[in-house]
Amino acid sequence: MESNEIRKRFLKFFEKRGHKIIPSASLVPENDPSVLFNTAGMQPLVPYLLGQEHPMGKRLVNVQKCVRTQDIDEVGDNTHDTFFEMMGNWSLGDYFKKEAIPWSYEFLTSKEEGLGLDPQRLYVTCFEGDKNSPKDTESAEIWEEIFKKNNVTGERIYFRPADKNWWSVGDDGPCGPDTEMFYDLTGELDKGMTLNEYIKADEAQKVVEVWNDVFMQYEKKDGKVIGKLKKQNVDTGAGLERVVMAVQGKDNIFDTDLFEEMMIYINNISSSGDLRAKRIVADHIRTSVFMIGDGVLPSNTARGYILRRLLRRAIRFSDVLGMKNFPLSELAKIVMEKYADVYSEFAFKHSNRVVIDEQINAEEVKFRKTLEQGMKILNERIISTNVAGLESKEIPASVVFDLFQSYGFPVELTEEVGLEKGITFNKAMVESLIEKHKKLSQTASAGMFKGGLANHNEKTVKLHTAHHLLLAGLQAVVDKNIKQRGSNITEERLRIDFLCGHKLTDEEKKNVEEWVNDKIAKGFNVVRREMPIEEAHKIGAEMEFGAKYTDIVSVYFIEDKDGNVISKEFCGGPHIANTGELGTFKIQKEQSVAEGIRRIKATLVV
Repeated sequence: MESNEIRKRFLKFFEKRGHKIIPSASLVPENDPSVLFNTAGMQPLVPYLLGQEHPMGKRLVNVQKCVRTQDIDEVGDNTHDTFFEMMGNWSLGDYFKKEAIPWSYEFLTSKEEGLGLDPQRLYVTCFEGDKNSPKDTESAEIWEEIFKKNNVTGERIYFRPADKNWWSVGDDGPCGPDTEMFYDLTGELDKGMTLNEYIKADEAQKVVEVWNDVFMQYEKKDGKVIGKLKKQNVDTGAGLERVVMAVQGKDNIFDTDLFEEMMIYINNISSSGDLRAKRIVADHIRTSVFMIGDGVLPSNTARGYILRRLLRRAIRFSDVLGMKNFPLSELAKIVMEKYADVYSEFAFKHSNRVVIDEQINAEEVKFRKTLEQGMKILNERIISTNVAGLESKEIPASVVFDLFQSYGFPVELTEEVGLEKGITFNKAMVESLIEKHKKLSQTASAGMFKGGLANHNEKTVKLHTAHHLLLAGLQAVVDKNIKQRGSNITEERLRIDFLCGHKLTDEEKKNVEEWVNDKIAKGFNVVRREMPIEEAHKIGAEMEFGAKYTDIVSVYFIEDKDGNVISKEFCGGPHIANTGELGTFKIQKEQSVAEGIRRIKATLVV
């Protein structure tokens, strides 16, 4: 059973049991300043887990795109990756343990509707209890009944502490105990295990987690559980990559059909036997493709820095594999082909395909120059250190920082090269030097609201409406095919990134300004309407790049008193009621941010 079939079966199984299928949200969180990317399937649904009514009802199911980079150094083993898909079914104050656990077991083991996994190879863990929540004997009793009914014998249920069986997305938000399902990949552990034997098998990756039912009963604030939620929720998470591994009888995710074509390509052009390096290249390129597909571009801050780091690690390890003469964009094409029928942003002839190809090629060319410059400086410093006969064999922290800040030479790469040469540096001192740089990254993502708004005060809201006018003006004056590729709005200025193949002339900028100011002077109404997504597509409403939408969407129209429309965009707001409130629109700066992508910063003068 291939991955596409597994996705379809999962969605169909829970749809049959009353769940509405919702699309994956973008990797870029819509309204969560705590993280740079969606790191779990439940993250885009936090408001609904906290009690807000979901427009699609109380039972939902989806496959959510996720990125986690905290385990980046673990990539290369059998199960770790930076991008993954989380299959999830959700109960928002509806069913609970008695329904969720049997359904989980049924989907995993049913040959007719599910995955047909061998129940004799299943093991489960439950929460052992602590000051926040009692021991989860209810889940354990449900599992005992299921195993007894299906003749699954031997010790299989283990109580584990909070660091293993308690789930929360961070220091704030919904949380609760969970029960996790593990599958024996070896086929040799089918008679049960003691707790110690299970722990050893888990550490050796002989059993891997394939399913997790989280019982969202509590709320956390500033890292502490502050009480129970108004409604009990179920958050089911099943990592597709690991599920596919179990179903396809593999002992690692890179031998599954999700990575197979990439690994074949890498093996064909590399004579190296460095399996870890091959897996790192495959993983990092796949993640980079999905990041760019959701509007992230390489930069030195925030999400762009994570993307740049992944691409540069992929380039570094591709060199280790002897792939220097083979562009990594070829691997990106394999990824896009693999997911073209699953995610619309990779569909044939979609503009994303060109952007992804261009961005990866440009970053590779740029970083190869950086590598040459950085390696030259680094080698000179290493040679001078050796010549001086310094006992410490240490590169000054200032040199490491300068390589990072001035040349974009990754600190971890300096560390790798240094280890090869037997030379170190003071990591703590380097980290203190780049702390401000990292804070910039965090600041860039903090306090973000829907649509890239920094806050919802009056100045920011006015600039949000001006942003809609600017996009319409660019399409009217410069090129009707211009599409937005990113936005950021503070109370001082708006910023829009957009697809455009040339630098705007002074005349074009002047004409765009005049066009926008004309619409402001005429006092056009700003109107919000909800409609089926098919209707919004039909009328040509502009979509936020990388965003995913439910069946009913919010569209903001800017129109005159006779109903003539000059702007229509998918948007959650907020906006002012009439363009006459805006003042005078002024473009401050227009520049390039990437190949084929321009940026405008503009403001309003009252």
